Amino acid sequence: MSTPLEAVTTATVSLALEAATRRHQALAANIANANTEGYAPMKLSFETQLAEAREALRTHGTVSPAHLQAVRLELEPMLEEDGRVAKPSLDLQVAEMAANAVQYQALAQGLSRHMSIMATAVADGRK
Repeated sequence: MSTPLEAVTTATVSLALEAATRRHQALAANIANANTEGYAPMKLSFETQLAEAREALRTHGTVSPAHLQAVRLELEPMLEEDGRVAKPSLDLQVAEMAANAVQYQALAQGLSRHMSIMATAVADGRK
């Protein structure tokens, strides 16, 4: 039995919104603690799992909600290539936060439109 497109769309957008929220939290903490001695800046890491979901899409032509539920949004310390704690640029962190806010707003608008379409379909086109 195939998964309805609506379920995959909702799960995908929900995951993206959660990722944007967690990324925003990490960026805010990095900015707030930029001058705190001993603070290890954090980043959101789920690229490997996202690559697996993309591979499932490429291979099977679809991503199942189970694939999306398996994605874990993990915060991890930002490290240099040699393993030392990174000292990110405050300007770069602020710019990333602004970009993340725009992405979040776009996702929220997309989800709102998706739900509006679903409501119209459920109401059989009547308002």
